[in-house]
Amino acid sequence: MDKSSAKLVEREDIIEKFSEFLTEFYYNELTTALSEGKKSMLIDFLLFDKFDPELADYMLENPNDVLPLLDKSVERIDIPGEVKLIIRFFNLPESKNIRIRKLRSEHIGKLIAVDGIVKRASDIRPEVSEAIFECPECKSQISVIQEERKLKPPTECESCGYRKKFSLAGHKLYDVRWITIEEPFEITSGERPSSITIFLKEDLTSPRMQNKTDPGNRIKVVGVLKEMPRRIKGTASRQMEIYIDANSIEAVEVEWEELEITEEDEQKILELAKDPMIYQKLVSSIAPTIYGLEEIKEAIVLQMFGGIPKLLKDGTRVRGEIHVLLIGDPSTAKSQLMKLVSTMIPRGRYVSGRGVTYAGLTATVVKDEEFIGGWVLEAGAIVLANRSLCCIDEFGKVNTEDQVALQEAMSLGTVSIAKASIVATLPAQTSILAGGNPKLGRFDPYMPIREQVNVDDVLLSRFDLRFALRDIPSTERDIKMVEHVLKMRHFDEESAKPLIERGMLRKYIAYVKKNCHPQLTKEASEEIKKFYLEMREKSSEGPVAITFRQYDSLMRLAESSAKIQLRDKITVDDALRAIVLMKTSLRQFGFEPETGKIDIDRAEGHVSAAQRSKIKIMLDVIDILSAEYGKDVPQGEVIKRAMAEGVTNADDMLRRMMEEGILFSPRKGFVQKVLS
Repeated sequence: MDKSSAKLVEREDIIEKFSEFLTEFYYNELTTALSEGKKSMLIDFLLFDKFDPELADYMLENPNDVLPLLDKSVERIDIPGEVKLIIRFFNLPESKNIRIRKLRSEHIGKLIAVDGIVKRASDIRPEVSEAIFECPECKSQISVIQEERKLKPPTECESCGYRKKFSLAGHKLYDVRWITIEEPFEITSGERPSSITIFLKEDLTSPRMQNKTDPGNRIKVVGVLKEMPRRIKGTASRQMEIYIDANSIEAVEVEWEELEITEEDEQKILELAKDPMIYQKLVSSIAPTIYGLEEIKEAIVLQMFGGIPKLLKDGTRVRGEIHVLLIGDPSTAKSQLMKLVSTMIPRGRYVSGRGVTYAGLTATVVKDEEFIGGWVLEAGAIVLANRSLCCIDEFGKVNTEDQVALQEAMSLGTVSIAKASIVATLPAQTSILAGGNPKLGRFDPYMPIREQVNVDDVLLSRFDLRFALRDIPSTERDIKMVEHVLKMRHFDEESAKPLIERGMLRKYIAYVKKNCHPQLTKEASEEIKKFYLEMREKSSEGPVAITFRQYDSLMRLAESSAKIQLRDKITVDDALRAIVLMKTSLRQFGFEPETGKIDIDRAEGHVSAAQRSKIKIMLDVIDILSAEYGKDVPQGEVIKRAMAEGVTNADDMLRRMMEEGILFSPRKGFVQKVLS
């Protein structure tokens, strides 16, 4: 028997064996898939491995020879109608689940599985799967399967032996998409995530699969590792670029469920939840080397556990993500705290200051002609941290336009983009922990926050809690801090270990997120309602002390507090814990020294009631003086009259009103109202 005959027998044997496997284990699924008009079918590889270990091993090593034959094996099965399905595999052996950074030349041509988060994705385009060429001599048509990036013509005509140029007579198309995935955070702590490009085709580009392969989603890819020459300035290089020709895509849960929790772990978690000191233990486990900051650490603990997102009957989504802002003096450990928190949870991200751009923060469209080709959608830190936590340091130094991009993510949990013909909405259900220093170096409790940080007031209002970290000299406190640092770094390093080890903390949060969804009790709701209404009542004759946004924040904080103890009900204690944190936040940012009251506008960066009163006095003064001097009023006269009316900082108020466009200076030394 010659080699070609042996190869034919081998092909027939593979087709027959797989037809037998499908008939025995997947006959009903095949019938259902065909009746529903599906184009592919998922097969459990480990089940096939038990059926025929030898053929399964051969397929792992030679997928390019075997996979095309499996589609033909479906046609051999006795099912009414046209039988045509693409066979796709999942559940490969553990040895074939390979970390992206460990892919080598030895894996090229092998069937493997990789896990990663989609970082960028092209739009979906048609590509030639089969080209039909016509021979100019005998006019016969030659079909050529296309497997390379460039269109490949036949080498010769089988009928007449012609070997020159062939003309393209027709083609068959399928849809394709290129995506790039990078390693998930859990396995890249302290390393730069490696990435690889994935080639998707046919039904892997369907609308349902497109949603799964948009940037920000975590997926598991089974496919064949292939290579192609890297092109440098239009010429082929000796270096090869690798990519995976995907056979199947499996969506991986992007929450914490991927952490394996054993029965022993579950028992420890239940014991922790019943511990009456659990809140103190959790707070002590957040950066134990950093002295103090108990209230801030408690807020971060609640932030990591999160509230409960709700989808109301009218389609409105109420977010469960808790956002926290830290503004304070230098050397108060803000950066250390945020960096540490970002490493404690899967998919956490840490970005800082002027290095943050719109593209790096939310999402953007970039041009990639090297490999993917054309315009592609690339996810930023907020999208990559979907359902996790993103820490943004030096928040006040983030460009204004980049801050605007955050507003949608913080309020709606999505990032929308419409550029270069790509229109997409990406998931960004991300909690934000932001921090920064005041513009003048140190935090001034007597100065409104909008004058201390360059943060848009709309964005400031999205934060549930805001804390000021102040470095105030205190002999007693300074002694305790120095002793704490010496103990942790030099004399008792073992005490720097958290009470709840990091791995257990992650599993604890994962278990809570999956299994605990507490309901609000009448008593807890009455406590929150009472606090809210009392604060509103105080606002009837003065500045507004609280808005409905803070009411929503209180609910989220109370939900998180109940989840920590794995309770199915939110109790009065949970409500009181939320209220205490809210009071601290409001006092630090919303206290108006001139009135001695809480003003929520001051905390959220809006014009406070006291400032609005001063602005009204200034405008009234200008109206009176306009009757005497005309439209152009002398600045000195405005300041003099305003101070007589009780505006002590009249010159400063005049400057601010001009900066905000309420007034303008037509000529030096004079002001005029801007006509509305």
